[in-house]
Amino acid sequence: MAEELRRLSIREAQQTPLARVLQEMTREGELYRRLDEHKVECFACGHRCVIFEGLSGICRVRFNRGGRLYVPWGYVGALQLDPIEKKPFFHAYPGARALSFGMLGCDLACPYCQNWRISQTLRDPVATRLADFTPITPEAFVQLALRSGARVLTSTYNEPLITSEWAVALFREGRRHGLVGSYVSNGNATPEVLDYIRPYVDLYKVDLKSMREKGYRLLGGRLQTVLDTLRWAHDRGFWVEVVTLVVPGFNDDEAELRDAASYIAGVSPFIPWHLTAFHSDYRMLDTPSTPAATLLRAARIGQEQGLRYVYVGNLPGQVGRYENTYCHGCGALLVERRGFRVLRNRLASTAGTCPDCGTRIPGVWG
Repeated sequence: MAEELRRLSIREAQQTPLARVLQEMTREGELYRRLDEHKVECFACGHRCVIFEGLSGICRVRFNRGGRLYVPWGYVGALQLDPIEKKPFFHAYPGARALSFGMLGCDLACPYCQNWRISQTLRDPVATRLADFTPITPEAFVQLALRSGARVLTSTYNEPLITSEWAVALFREGRRHGLVGSYVSNGNATPEVLDYIRPYVDLYKVDLKSMREKGYRLLGGRLQTVLDTLRWAHDRGFWVEVVTLVVPGFNDDEAELRDAASYIAGVSPFIPWHLTAFHSDYRMLDTPSTPAATLLRAARIGQEQGLRYVYVGNLPGQVGRYENTYCHGCGALLVERRGFRVLRNRLASTAGTCPDCGTRIPGVWG
């Protein structure tokens, strides 16, 4: 990274031509192999792009320069201190703070997501501004987390897989100070990238956006890759939670929801499944928001398919027991929540064991 860019203020960085930023705030990546002098194969995500000299991958932020793959490095594009429940992780350090950061780029094109809009800027050769752009070092990032009282570091907002080299640099430094690494991902992974991040990432959230190949084609991905990622992540010992954004007319059919729950339960019935409400946005302004009744119906389907922990989100106070954690052994209330706020945590003093019946509750309780 050029020393000049290290000294840029946020205001100066926002005025920097985007193409220059993407060229300068980079480092040679590790998640690729050279195919010959002119092209490389990137395996940071499931697209496994073959990238020729002078071109970028689908994500637009990993590119071939001189027969080597260069990747984002040395900045954050968004930064926020969140409750860990917002990620959402409900079975990991309840009530903890997570310092969440994003960069640029995504490997999917979901029409209801902010990353679609940002990706259009990355495709614009004359774009001149980059919002919320902050050069930073791993050491400075971790010190900020410590001063903020964060327990967890989270790569999110954009797709973390495509910026895994930078995330690992941050998480490696964080681990030296006892901080936990986490990914909030669309699940379009490869075995190689999961092996690469596993020493530094303990928590992995997978978006299961549809159980139909047609649905994933609309989003620019493949269903089987996401299904494989869910199993690969669980088998590698990540603590995995799954989120399905329930979108009316897209993935809210009962048969599709049943297939999703059945697959998750087949990997492990103890994987938490979060069903969250869609709100009209971006290119889907004509699609209505998800009613609470649809999410409650989906939650019951999840339980019928054998999932022990099903949650409903984005509608605080409207979904009854589905914001809380109950013991799968005796049914006792263990963690009471409203939205992202923990009201009571009976597991805090038991390290994850039900205080009523002694059942071990799957998760990472600290």
